[in-house]
Amino acid sequence: MILRRYKSILLASVFYGFSFASAQVENVNFTSSDKDLVRAFDWAKDMALHYKGADNDPVGAWYEAALPSRNAFCMRDAAHQSIGAEILGLSRENLNMFTLFAKNISASKDWCSYWEINKWGKPAPEDYRSDKEFWYNLPANFDVLFATWRLYHWTGNKWYINDPAFVYFQEKTVKEYIDTWVLSADSLLKRPAHLHTPIPYEEKDSFQSCRGLPSYSEGIANLRTGVDLVAALYRGLQTYSEILAAKGKQQAAKLYAQKAERYRMRLEADWWNNSQGRYFAYYSSGGEFINDDPVPFLLWFDALKDRSRIKSQLAQITATKTNIECTSYYPYLFYKNGDWDQARKYILYLSDPATPRREYPEVSFGVIDGIVQGFMGISPDAQVRTIATLFKSNSGGFAAINNLALLQTKINLSHKNGHQSAISNLGNRSFKWKASFAGNYRYANVNGILMSTKKEISKDGKVISCVQVNIKPGMHVEIDAKS
Repeated sequence: MILRRYKSILLASVFYGFSFASAQVENVNFTSSDKDLVRAFDWAKDMALHYKGADNDPVGAWYEAALPSRNAFCMRDAAHQSIGAEILGLSRENLNMFTLFAKNISASKDWCSYWEINKWGKPAPEDYRSDKEFWYNLPANFDVLFATWRLYHWTGNKWYINDPAFVYFQEKTVKEYIDTWVLSADSLLKRPAHLHTPIPYEEKDSFQSCRGLPSYSEGIANLRTGVDLVAALYRGLQTYSEILAAKGKQQAAKLYAQKAERYRMRLEADWWNNSQGRYFAYYSSGGEFINDDPVPFLLWFDALKDRSRIKSQLAQITATKTNIECTSYYPYLFYKNGDWDQARKYILYLSDPATPRREYPEVSFGVIDGIVQGFMGISPDAQVRTIATLFKSNSGGFAAINNLALLQTKINLSHKNGHQSAISNLGNRSFKWKASFAGNYRYANVNGILMSTKKEISKDGKVISCVQVNIKPGMHVEIDAKS
């Protein structure tokens, strides 16, 4: 196994049509009439950039995505922090870190990678002793696969889906990894609690008993499967299907979409506790489903389609105080699922100086992500070179983000109120702007030209009015939605 600085990234980026010159955006900034959100953004920006690694660190470009004392990045945290990092201009860091995760998948580790890599370019000793003895949470491969797909959509950099290291990681994750760890859809309630353990086996040695934890939840004895692993499997296979489709491999894409759907069907059939209106958290080696506090991963992996069950999950999360790591997911997830006011409350909680452990790296990156993808409603799609926007504020006011890098260009975006938005293309690449507004608007005034809108229904039942405009380099477009 070789962990080394990935020196060919810059050349490969040019090969795949991606320039880091447009992605190094240290001066991205946010303004708003909501001064509390501005304070949260400014704090989070300073805190997150504080976790950027030194340029001469042996591992190469990186940022902290683990307990700060370890000087490292782990798969789960990095997957969660990745878009916040892109917003802050940490593109080189993302590309290096995820390339290292992909390159270090291996048969000797039963198709795991290194759960945690430190700034010295080594598997973190807190989690690794040898290829046979190390800590590993099984949702991680699917989380990283999902993260690289999101990074492709945000950046437009095809390296994340086409580079041989990533292709190898994708293929081994959806095939050998699932087979090796007995993760087929019909095996999840039958699989052993522990697999591939050394002889003699020491239960108290976490490098043996936690080598292949079937959940992100830790410290649960004799855990056979966690509900978050089921959701991760669904999302991993669905993501791989979408990657194949993007490459024109439609037949294979359909096959993996069908495989993904089998996991989602099992999730709804086996894991929903109808009497309590909630999902079970674990399935034990004793054959029992177990309840626990709700966690973000059913929503993070977008595994729920039943709106009533999504609302139930959101309500349970709101009623439960959980650890700071899980809470850092909630701003983005609550904005995405329609509870905009609660999302804002989580941002203010996470950025409050009185909040315990707010310095944990995920928190600041999660706040940035929650404001930009959530509150500002920015959603890029690299396949069709479209930037969708939707101002998610119930209290009116205005908000703007400037010098934001995405899709190989840079934009300024402002929401003047709930029905007026403006965008400027500061870069050298064109894109389509799908400007969306909450409400039933018949028309949109686009730089003085009246256009009919199209209507959509959001996941939470809101009527959304949309208009699409081509935005060439140097263009500034203002849109005013009209009833």
